[in-house]
Amino acid sequence: MSSLWQQRTEQLFGPDKMERLHRAHILVVGVGGVGAYAAEMLCRAGIGEMTLVDADTVQPSNINRQLPATHDTLGRLKTDVMQERLLAINPALALHTLPVFLTEADIPSLFDTPFDFVVDAIDTIAPKCALIIEAHLRRIPIISSMGAGAKSDITKVQFARLEDTYHCGLSKAVRTRLRNLCKKTLSEGEGLPSITGGVGGGSLLKTPVVFSSEQADPKAIITVEGERNKKSTTGTVSYMPAVFGCYLADYVIRQLIVKDEELK
Repeated sequence: MSSLWQQRTEQLFGPDKMERLHRAHILVVGVGGVGAYAAEMLCRAGIGEMTLVDADTVQPSNINRQLPATHDTLGRLKTDVMQERLLAINPALALHTLPVFLTEADIPSLFDTPFDFVVDAIDTIAPKCALIIEAHLRRIPIISSMGAGAKSDITKVQFARLEDTYHCGLSKAVRTRLRNLCKKTLSEGEGLPSITGGVGGGSLLKTPVVFSSEQADPKAIITVEGERNKKSTTGTVSYMPAVFGCYLADYVIRQLIVKDEELK
C-alpha cells in the first residue's frame, strides 16, 4: 500500500526511471517562496533523499506566496515545517534539514555529503555565487533560480543559461560577481574556473537557470534599511514563486532521467 501513491508517476515514467529518482539525493538551498515548491514537487515525484537548507522562520509577509507559511506556522523554522509536510507526503523519504544561514565559508563543507543534484533558491548574492562555484568545482549538476519578484506574467518564465538572461536584476548581479571573482582568483593563481573555460568543459556563466524575461515593475521595489543582506523589498504574487519552483523540479527530474538513459 505504501507505494500506491507513486503509481501514476510510474505509469508515466516507467519503473527504471522511477528507480533512478528513488536513488537520487537532492540538495535544496532555500525553502521559502521558490525552493519549497521545488522541494515538494521533487518529493511527490519520488525523489528518495533530500537535504533542505534554510535558517529563516515563517513571517506574516511570507503568507502570500510561500508554501510553508500559514497563520498556524508563524515563527516556526521553515525547514521544520517542510520536514513535516514532506514526510507526510512520503514517510519513506530520507530527509535531512539544516536550519543554518549559509555564508561563503560554509559552502565547501556542505558538499562533504555527495549529492546528485543541487537546487539553488538562494536570494542573497554572495552565498548564491559560492554555491554555483562549488557545484561546478565538484562537478555536481545545479539549476539556479533567478528573480521572481516584481513580476506577474507566468508566460515569461523560462530556462536559459545565466549568460543569456535579461530583464533580471538578480541575474545581472550574479553574473557581475562571478566575473569579478574569477578575475580576482585567477590573478592570484587560485585556479577558480574561468568564465571562458570553466570546470569540466562548462563555464560558470553557462549555469542553467530559471528566469523571467518580463520587465520588473519598478513601483513594486522599495528600498529598505537595517535588514540582514537585504537592500530592498519586492512586491510578489502568489503563483510566481510556485511556477519558478515547478520549473526547477522539472529540470532536475528530466536531467536525472536523461542521465539514467545515457548510462544504459
